Amino acid sequence: MTTQAHTPQPPAPSSVAMIRTLAGVAMLSGLLVVLTYQWTLPRILENKRLAVQRAVFKVIPGITSHAAFRLDPDGLTRVNEVDATGTLVYAGYDEAGALKGMAAEAAARGYQDVIRILYGYSPSCECITGITILRSTETPGLGDKIGTDPKFLANFKALDARLNTERTALRHAIVTVKHGKKTEPWQIDAISGATISSKAIGKMLNDSGQTLLPRLAGRTDQLRTQP
Repeated sequence: MTTQAHTPQPPAPSSVAMIRTLAGVAMLSGLLVVLTYQWTLPRILENKRLAVQRAVFKVIPGITSHAAFRLDPDGLTRVNEVDATGTLVYAGYDEAGALKGMAAEAAARGYQDVIRILYGYSPSCECITGITILRSTETPGLGDKIGTDPKFLANFKALDARLNTERTALRHAIVTVKHGKKTEPWQIDAISGATISSKAIGKMLNDSGQTLLPRLAGRTDQLRTQP
């Protein structure tokens, strides 16, 4: 009878060694994430600046330059738009340096997620002069039409955003109505089949108009001379 030789098995790694290895991997992964973020942050900020810059020229017709301002309790302060924080307002100027309008961001939840836009505002007509989508994940072919449908975008060529006599709120709330039911200049004609997305645009414009525009009232003189 032959006896089979037993091959010695290597000792199992201890739990302490495994924990050390996992901790080392986690620390290395975290360090790589931080380094990647720091390396890409300037490019991200620059891409955001360019996107906002293109949007400003789109929503304020007839401008050739713009400048960013932060709205503080004491007034408007010129800022570097790349890394500025707070409530930002973009002033647009024509070739002669005259103020043509202002732009600001607004957001509200749509069908899929939060929609972010930049909208233009003209103090001369007290009306919204255009919108452009900065961020949206709405359903392709339906909800995403809020940024491409010509008839829907026509709502914002001169959307009524006049303030009340006290200059404390909008004279008329901006509302989205069922497609084909628009009768007033402060109403938004919804896109058929994309009512939720259309209503999100109306909500964000109304919310921003009710809070931001009264704060800007009386302060536009600070923007009239091009920096």
